[in-house]
Amino acid sequence: MAGENVRWGILATGGIASAFAADLVDLPDAEIVAVASRRRESAEAFAERFGVERAYGDWESLAADADVDVVYVATPHAAHRAAAGLCLAAGRNVLCEKPFTLNLREAEELVALAREHGRFLMEAMWMYCNPLVRRLKALVDDGAIGEVRTVHADFGLAGPFPAAHRLRDPALGGGALLDLGVYPVSFAQLLLGEPDGVAASAVLSPEGVDLQTGAVLSWESGALASLHCSIVGGTAVTASVTGSRGRIDIPSGFFHPDRFVLHRDGRDPEEFAADPADGPRTSMRHEAAEVMRAVRAGEKESPLVPLEGTLAVMRTLDAVRERTGVRYPGEEPAGDEAVVLAG
Repeated sequence: MAGENVRWGILATGGIASAFAADLVDLPDAEIVAVASRRRESAEAFAERFGVERAYGDWESLAADADVDVVYVATPHAAHRAAAGLCLAAGRNVLCEKPFTLNLREAEELVALAREHGRFLMEAMWMYCNPLVRRLKALVDDGAIGEVRTVHADFGLAGPFPAAHRLRDPALGGGALLDLGVYPVSFAQLLLGEPDGVAASAVLSPEGVDLQTGAVLSWESGALASLHCSIVGGTAVTASVTGSRGRIDIPSGFFHPDRFVLHRDGRDPEEFAADPADGPRTSMRHEAAEVMRAVRAGEKESPLVPLEGTLAVMRTLDAVRERTGVRYPGEEPAGDEAVVLAG
């Protein structure tokens, strides 16, 4: 399909779906051809807003629409497995919002489905596709700060969120970790890979979701990552990477930065700024463009957001939840098959 528009279907009509659709409209080779919601009125309103031809009042019709090249799944976390699985089984390529699923078991099921049906699948970890984050990773990989020793990252929202809010609802995969903590964990694992040890502590809500969580990840290399997420306190949303010969600081919005500063031992600090041509820091156009590039090339996953990396992050999130006692409805109790890492 080289040279042709990539035809998108949008599954769900909430805020993140609207933001993604707005960014797709700015890509000249992207076309939104269908949208689906469990409420037809929502789908029709979304279609009118973005000039989409077809609006479906059920997910099955979108999954069966052969004119759709890729479906963007933007449902709440707890529905990712069902929605993405439905589309993959129907032969659609899928970009699924983060967190990829509620747990590793569901994530493995989606990856198996994609491979069984020969479809493209990617987690919408837009941070990994951000040009400035990619530049930071390249500098670290090239040894700009020596061997990585520590990673620090935080993401917290001030709230307060009422008990009925999705972030407090166990049935929707609520809590700080899956919604916000996935970013610090993914940032650390982008630079260091899957950890060898996980330690964690959390403050839980009366509903049983984490209001804030702190985690320390460790690697056999001696590297450590200190990570924090919260829905009861607004943090600076910063990150830093310290190596044996220097440090990189991201002063704000580390998962979609507008700049970072490289400190090399014995040299003046160097600032790296986002290119204005790359669009607003909140743009999801880069992940959309990567999906379209891969689909056109016939690839089944993206080298920027590989499926094994997504599964590795899910293993870590499972390990953190196992240590903090957060369990969602329908999950098996912790036992012989629970994710247990050293630490």
